Amino acid sequence: MSTYVMSDIHGCYDIFIKMLKQIKFGDDDRLILAGDYIDRGLQNREMLDFICKCPENVELLKGNHDLEFAYYVKLLEAYFEKNGLNESSINDTKDAYLFMKDTTKRNGVSYFDSYNTILYFIELYGVTLSKLKEWANPIFDLPYYKALTINNKNYIIVHAGFIEDLKGGATEIEYASEEEFYIYAREDAYKVGGAVDSVIISGHTPTNIEGEFCYNDGKVFKFYNEKMNCTYYNIDCGCAYRKRLHNGKLACIRLEDEKIFYV
Repeated sequence: MSTYVMSDIHGCYDIFIKMLKQIKFGDDDRLILAGDYIDRGLQNREMLDFICKCPENVELLKGNHDLEFAYYVKLLEAYFEKNGLNESSINDTKDAYLFMKDTTKRNGVSYFDSYNTILYFIELYGVTLSKLKEWANPIFDLPYYKALTINNKNYIIVHAGFIEDLKGGATEIEYASEEEFYIYAREDAYKVGGAVDSVIISGHTPTNIEGEFCYNDGKVFKFYNEKMNCTYYNIDCGCAYRKRLHNGKLACIRLEDEKIFYV
């Protein structure tokens, strides 16, 4: 039995399946997915269908893109309830979507469905609010992180960063809660986050974008905090950017020996 971790698939379903084949993922193995299943890529529907019906040996965590999608759907649902609309109507869904898109504009830019993922569903597949809710509602129940011990090592899997007590450390950016840190932290994940005698595995910030703290030319970024005896792995290698940046790829790490795989 092996335990694998992936993150930031971002609608690249075919690449995800290729990775499962490469690692020979089987029924006796365990896979932990650290969020951001959608946006940027074109196979968001396939990823949402997967996370709603994933096998028992696959564990899902929240990512910021997933949670934002779920909240967009919640806003649509509130608009439907207020206006007595039919959740199974494509016309009502389109009208509600356009209203939300328009009313959330700031300086000409809408902050609703920023990547137009929901719009894509509506226009290409005729998806209605009832289907959007079917995808979105389970996301709220996903945990933010997973802690486990393998070969006497303590691992924490989280989308962006882990911090034990937000009030115990100063951060350059204000976070409203530990949960916000879990899904949005970037450099702070390494500077003020972590856990003593642990290995943190996260994603969120692509390692193939120059200028980022964790830039590593599209390979897994590794960082060690000697004071805490905490090792960090960032396994978001920019899979969704692979057509724009040559070094984008999907990464996977096996916890038993910390071997890294790429597609």
